[in-house]
Amino acid sequence: MTKASIRKLVTIVDEVHSEMGRPVDPPTRRAAAVAVIANPFAGRYVEDLTPLMEIGEELGDLLGRRAVAALGIEGPAAESYGKAAAVGENGELEHAAAILHPRLGAPLRKVLGKGAALVPSAKKCGGPGVALDVPLGHKDAAYVRSHFDGMEVRVNDAPRADEIMVAVVVTDSGRPLPRIGGLTKAEIKGEDGLR
Repeated sequence: MTKASIRKLVTIVDEVHSEMGRPVDPPTRRAAAVAVIANPFAGRYVEDLTPLMEIGEELGDLLGRRAVAALGIEGPAAESYGKAAAVGENGELEHAAAILHPRLGAPLRKVLGKGAALVPSAKKCGGPGVALDVPLGHKDAAYVRSHFDGMEVRVNDAPRADEIMVAVVVTDSGRPLPRIGGLTKAEIKGEDGLR
């Protein structure tokens, strides 16, 4: 039985084939999986946010699997990830934090087969159609500059006042045509989450 009361699931794939007139081959691809859920604590202060943490755990798996499937890859082939949430006007930022931080990462990493680096995150309050800028970083090494990126995600009718919109983004590559140096994918050790 799901802990989240899900109103809507949305999946978006962004695929870049050229940049500044130059081909991107293979194309860079980012997939966002978004859940629009009821906020069980909308409009009231609650000290114990454990139910939202449990929802985060559930969504880490569900949204991770949906994003990987949208890319048509196996989880371990994913290269970067990120997460974000927007609470409607009757919620508070701590509701988004409860979903995103304590438990969402572990099931997402399990779907991807690893994930030594912290999952970049963002949260905000907003109404229907608010843009979430989901930050991205390499899943195994935070210092890989080619994977410092982001994906804008919005759902036209979410979040409503008593809802939370939660997004997980997974990529199969870094930015198109990266050329600012730094640690490369080939140099990743993946031991400490940094290099």
